[in-house]
Amino acid sequence: MKIIKRNGSEVPFDITKIITAVTKASDSVSRTSSLTQEQILSIANDVTDQCQALNRAVSVEEIQDMVENKLMDIQAHDVARHYITYRYVQSLKRQTNTTDERILSLIECQNEEVKQENANKNPTVNSVQRDYMAGEISKDLTARLLLDPEIVKAHNEGLIHFHDSDYFAQHMHNCDLVNLEDMLQNGTVISGTYIEKPHSFSTACNIATQIIAQVASNQYGGQSISLTHLAPFVDVSRKKIAAEVEAEMEGLDVTPERKKEIVERRLRNEINRGVQTIQYQVVTLMTTNGQAPFITVFMYLGEARNAQEKADLAIIIEETIRQRYQGVKNEAGVWITPAFPKLIYVLEEDNIRPGTPYYYLTELAAKCTAKRMVPDYISEKKMLELKVDKNGEGHCYTCMGCRSFLTPYVDPETGKPKYYGRFNQGVVTINLVDVALSSGGNFEKFWKIFDERLDLCHRALQARHKRLLGTPSDAAPILWQYGALARLKKGEKIDKLLFGGYSTISLGYAGLYECVKYMTGKSHTDAGAKPFALSVMQHMNDKCTEWKKPRTWITLSTAPRWNPPPTSLPSACRSGSASCPVSPIRTISPTVTTSMFRSTLMPLPSSSLRASSRSCPRAVPSAMWKCPTCRTIWRP
Repeated sequence: MKIIKRNGSEVPFDITKIITAVTKASDSVSRTSSLTQEQILSIANDVTDQCQALNRAVSVEEIQDMVENKLMDIQAHDVARHYITYRYVQSLKRQTNTTDERILSLIECQNEEVKQENANKNPTVNSVQRDYMAGEISKDLTARLLLDPEIVKAHNEGLIHFHDSDYFAQHMHNCDLVNLEDMLQNGTVISGTYIEKPHSFSTACNIATQIIAQVASNQYGGQSISLTHLAPFVDVSRKKIAAEVEAEMEGLDVTPERKKEIVERRLRNEINRGVQTIQYQVVTLMTTNGQAPFITVFMYLGEARNAQEKADLAIIIEETIRQRYQGVKNEAGVWITPAFPKLIYVLEEDNIRPGTPYYYLTELAAKCTAKRMVPDYISEKKMLELKVDKNGEGHCYTCMGCRSFLTPYVDPETGKPKYYGRFNQGVVTINLVDVALSSGGNFEKFWKIFDERLDLCHRALQARHKRLLGTPSDAAPILWQYGALARLKKGEKIDKLLFGGYSTISLGYAGLYECVKYMTGKSHTDAGAKPFALSVMQHMNDKCTEWKKPRTWITLSTAPRWNPPPTSLPSACRSGSASCPVSPIRTISPTVTTSMFRSTLMPLPSSSLRASSRSCPRAVPSAMWKCPTCRTIWRP
């Protein structure tokens, strides 16, 4: 017989531990109230019999509950009281010592969990250790005081994952799209110093890196910026350089064409220096999170507002890719691939085919990817198809640093789409593998457990949302007051940014392949199992839609980045009922979230199958299904 210790490990059952614990409790009371050796042995034997009757591994807490009950059964109230008090004191010690031990172990570089937690952080460095120490305190506060114990238990058991609990104690959000355009064009404030609109491209790049560092220090997720917001300052520098060249060449016999060549050459040098500033400062800056800023740079020619800006943007993109292709030198002087900034390059009509104006940029990007594994790519065509706002217009925009996308949004004040300046409130992930394993392969149990776990995720997401409610803009002025995300007044709460779709909050999932494999014996991409996989995805999407109804602030996050074909299901139920439609399917592209289909096929026990049931290609082998709309039953 085995018992489960508090750290999750299983060890052989040892009756002497029960005898020792009860003996200590008995010895701590008066002689008239103490137990005889025979009574102690009887309690230990009865508890042993109870544990064996359960025919499974029993936890330490369960055994202690059994002991308490036995003490109460024999009217040993004083002994029971001392036993319960002892349990409580030991519980308090464990809660205290766990945090202390974790902090001390990370200071001595002996905390293996911390060592493997984040590849971007070096846990031996003092600045990183300070962040981790604060994180341990936050985790402790979150588990003991801030989060529902049931959610904490589900997280600790791996049923769900409550992300970033090391920052949950503070009023911080996840990731965002920084409105660099607003900050550069209208000015901003950094550490109490007013920064006006820059007068050159190189200055704009320098300010951008300072903004990046400040934003990273006030949130725990990644951020994204667009090179398009730097493009207008290329022409500012061009005009400034042109004036300087004109002054230098005054009185000299220099043709306008020659002057233009000189201006463009100097301009290229400035762009080179500006891009280099971003590259080197990003990888050498240390934020309060104990790491370099987690930053993504978006390269999309379609964002340019005129021909000149587009041409200038192309120059910036070219220089950015060239410098990334070259890399940076490490301490040994070897050229390596820097971790940041991440790059995203958009494939569009002007650069996708040979002969298009900017195809040379795509060739350069492909060459860089072959060597440095960056940039990542986004299809403008698919984004315009899938990211459609309420006005019916498709949009192409960057994902946030965490690689999840904001939902389409139209600003109610302007009637125009808005993406930069928006953010994600946080993420909770469901463990689909454990849902499947807990069901034992029984489909009816699977859907029941799935709903229970999704309910836990919903409650955990509400906790994230409520943690941000009431946050004053003064908590992070660079974000909420000076343009990165908003221009709120001092002391104003950020609440209005948490509703109506301005920001998102995400349900993630893990283990779709393993879940489907366990339940069906086949891969989620196999024709026989794909309908079940799609029904799992759709069920999560439906839940998100359901959660949106009271307050529109939930979106679904698609972590595995799986792309089902658009012909996975028929357009209507095979029962032939015209009243049982299935919504048109839309695909999930590698990094795009969208809805798929509407109906969820529910498994039935074999006894429910009618003799007249027809076969349906949607059915999963060895399972019976019924449509939730028309209730028609199928078998494989």
